[in-house]
Amino acid sequence: MRTLLQPPSRRKTSRVETPESVRIYWSCAGRDDVLHFRNLSLGGIFVETPESRSVGSKAEIDFLVEEGSIRTKAIVCHVESGSGMGLKFTAIAQEDRPRLAALLTRLRGLSRSGTNLRDQGGNP
Repeated sequence: MRTLLQPPSRRKTSRVETPESVRIYWSCAGRDDVLHFRNLSLGGIFVETPESRSVGSKAEIDFLVEEGSIRTKAIVCHVESGSGMGLKFTAIAQEDRPRLAALLTRLRGLSRSGTNLRDQGGNP
């Protein structure tokens, strides 16, 4: 239940937390890296990295997940210094959308099962 002190969410889709073992390969501002993403929704992702990029920077993301190849384009919308960045998806290939939905479904299932996603090890 929302209290009077909490502003309404601007999100159009709900986020799901991710286990430490879930990674992406991304390319942004001339740098490539493999990063953990903290949470995911149909509209975007929060990646953990101590090296932030500028708001408005464009990125290409490849998910390294069991659902198969998921490629997106995104833009940096929010930066938490020393922690990571929120990115909004700007393009997802039509053939990758069902795999992204399947990934979200799997992660929601882990979350509902009471699994501590932050402590889950191993590869997906």
